[in-house]
Amino acid sequence: MDDPCLEATLRRELAEEVPGLEPTGLMPFAVERATSVDGLAVPVQVYGGRWNGDPDTVDLREGVLLRWFTVDMLDRLSLSPGLGDLIRCHAAKHPAADGPPDGARPLSGEAPAGTELHIVGVHLHLQDEHGRILLGLRHPVSKFAPNTWHFLTGHCEREAAITCLVREAKEEVGLIIEPDDVELVHTVHHVDSPGARPRIGLVFRAHSWTGTPEVLEPDRCVEWRWWKPQDLPAEVVPYTRRAIEGILGGRPYSEMGWGER
Repeated sequence: MDDPCLEATLRRELAEEVPGLEPTGLMPFAVERATSVDGLAVPVQVYGGRWNGDPDTVDLREGVLLRWFTVDMLDRLSLSPGLGDLIRCHAAKHPAADGPPDGARPLSGEAPAGTELHIVGVHLHLQDEHGRILLGLRHPVSKFAPNTWHFLTGHCEREAAITCLVREAKEEVGLIIEPDDVELVHTVHHVDSPGARPRIGLVFRAHSWTGTPEVLEPDRCVEWRWWKPQDLPAEVVPYTRRAIEGILGGRPYSEMGWGER
């Protein structure tokens, strides 16, 4: 590395990858450890800084999209391991000024201020030739539903719901699903608590697939198992159980947390 210091390296990389994004007040914040392609543990210096520009005005040369997000929106995103905790830690130590940066624009079609944005999740309902349903056991340290059985699931990014489902099936469990082999079989509109953000769970059934379920993201799921619908384990995510009951009963929609019907 020919740069005189790590900050110079960061500024050089920014100039090469996103000309026009020039942060101020750069200060070292934390050191993260990543694994290189040859398996070595590499320390990564993380900097904090400020920038009030419009992401649409920069010349993005690597990656596909830049957007502003608040901390409470992190659950909507797929993040690299540890990044969410790092951002939350920084936000707790350095509270942001009120309101979005000057000149920043919301995502096209985003709801106006004061509107409660819903988190949209996709869920895969698979039944084998014996009628058994595939569920995964969430990791014991998961923030959501640890040691509990759940559908294969993922949050929609800037993508169609079925595209998200197909991607998550391949990434999480190693199954290849064709979009034309998928149909929506149930929708759950739920909220976990009065202060939580509401969620819309789209449950899709895949009529065919290739591959055998395997644990590909052990930090999220520790086991995949086929269960008879009448013999589901006691520890199932409540809205997952509600969706399975709805599917078996031929009901396309259910609600939870809004006042039971």
